[in-house]
This record gives sequence, C-alpha cells and structure tokens, in this order.
Amino acid sequence: MKKLATLLIMGAMALSLAACGGDLGVSEFPPQTSEVFSSAEEVAAHYPVTIQNYNYAKEPIDVVFEKAPKRVLVLNQNNIETMLALGLGDRIVAAAGLDHEVKEEYKEAFSKINYLTDFTVDRESVLMLEPDMILGWWSTFGQKRLDGTDFWQERGIKTYMAENSNSIVTNRTLQNEYDYILDLGKIFDVEDKAQEIVSSIQKEVSGILENTKGQKQKTALIIEFLGDQIHTYDATTLGGDMVTALGGNLLDTEATVGLEDLIQLNPDVIYVVYMDGNEEGMAEKSADMVLKNEALASLNAVKNQSVVAIPLGDMYTSAMRTVDGIRIFAQGLYPDLYAGE
Repeated sequence: MKKLATLLIMGAMALSLAACGGDLGVSEFPPQTSEVFSSAEEVAAHYPVTIQNYNYAKEPIDVVFEKAPKRVLVLNQNNIETMLALGLGDRIVAAAGLDHEVKEEYKEAFSKINYLTDFTVDRESVLMLEPDMILGWWSTFGQKRLDGTDFWQERGIKTYMAENSNSIVTNRTLQNEYDYILDLGKIFDVEDKAQEIVSSIQKEVSGILENTKGQKQKTALIIEFLGDQIHTYDATTLGGDMVTALGGNLLDTEATVGLEDLIQLNPDVIYVVYMDGNEEGMAEKSADMVLKNEALASLNAVKNQSVVAIPLGDMYTSAMRTVDGIRIFAQGLYPDLYAGE
C-alpha cells in the first residue's frame, strides 16, 4: 500500500509540474530538442565554407567562413542590391556608395537598412560599426581608405571584393558576375536563391541568341565621354564581354579615341555610357552627344538611330543589373527583339 501511495504522489507531482510548464508557456521538450539538433545539423552540414577571393595585392586568398556573417558593411551599388535580392537586408549593419537609385524592386527593403549618405570609408569609421564582414570593391581597401585586407582578416573580420571591380583581373566577364552571386549564396547559405538569379540571367542570354539566329552580325563600339576625351570599353571589360556574348562584333580600338577615329571605325551601333547621379534625362543627353554632333552625321549608327545610352552600373560590376545591361546591348544589336514589349 505504501508503494502504491508513493507512486500516486509521484504521478500527481509530475502532472502538476507539466501543468505549471504549460502555464508558463514552456514548449514541450521533444519538439524543442528536435529543432535544436536540426538547426545544428544544418549549420554543421553547410559550414565551414571556403571562398576564394583576393587581397589588396590582387593575390588569390582563401577566406573561410565558420558561419554566416551577421553584421556586414556593404559598399557600392552591386553589393547593396545583391544583398537585398538575396533577402539579406537584416545582415547589413551599414551601407554606402550608391551611384544610382536602387532598382525599384529593392526600394522597400532598402528603406529598412542603415544607409549612410556621408559615410567616410576609413579604419576608424568602420571599426566603430563593429562589422564581421566587409563587402566592397578592390578600391575599398586602398591605402587612403581601409589600407589593405590583412588588418581586417587578422581581427576576424572577413573581406570580399567583387572580382570585376577595378583592375583585379585582366578580363572582366559575365562568368565573374555569376561566380560573385554564387559566392554570396554560399557565404550566407542561400545557394538556391543565388542559383535562381544566375540561371535567370543565363536564360536571358541564351534566349536572345536563340531568337536572333542567322541575323547579320553588327559592329559595335562602347564609349564614354570623359571631359574632352572619348574613352572606349574593349573586349576585356564586362560591357565588352556582354556585347560579344550576344553575338556582336566589338571593334578593337585604342583606350581613347577622337571624332576622326569614330568616323573611320563607323560602327553599326554605338553605346554611350553614363552615370546619372539621380539626374533626370542623362540617358538622352548622353546619346545626343553623338546623335546631335554634326561632325558624326555620316556614321551608320547615327543614320540608323542606333546610338544607345547605357548606365555604367548596368555594365560594370553589374550584379542584379546584369539582365538590364544585357537587354540594352541586345536592343542595340537587335532592335526588333523587344519591339513588342
């Protein structure tokens, strides 16, 4: 009888404790344990992740991520928009360095991040933010800014610079943009989303090529007016690689050309690069620098109204703007392709 009474008392106590746990909002033990182990298994399965990038000397280095960064300083247009596109706005401790307004589809997410309009990229300013990763360009780590990558790596702050930025590599290609997006997918464990973005860009390119089979190849030139000089973008640039990938014949020129050179080259299509700085009408103004120049009236591109303005951000470390750049280049080469849109 004593044993029975003891068992009954113990059972009552157990029920009482369970009831108290329910009143306090304590979740049941088995599901909680399962979720913890599941999360730990996922982290263990994905990390550590090793990403090949560069130091300021432009030497390849391996950057090892034991976990996804949570406080990322994000600089420049491509990096800000890519982080937002991947749904990583909550990981941005601060951002700066836009050349254009962010794309319409990212404006809502952008409004929630800490964007610093007067931010100075120097060691003191960055250290105050306490980031665990710095995402920028090669120029971010210049001597007058963050003075190399070693300082940050030694303090456990990861660094990543977009491969197509500045002059890290000789050939800046579409593949480099794909790799950049996929790298961020790996770093933050959102590989499916990153692959989806890359696949959509590749699909755009293949669709253009498929729909323009058999068309006559056009000659093209990409130029930018810089003061009194006309700068050109050759096949080693991202813009040049885009034109080539779409089946255009990018003319080989000197780095800078004059009006006489343009007349002699006489391209079928001329792309004029511009930075709008949020100024209205910059596309039209840029194209008119060719179209309304009487000295260039004899050009095939002028006669056929095949002078197309393109924002720099759509063809330089373009990231989420890569499709936009591809479509602009395609419209110049194949004006009827998007006629129905």
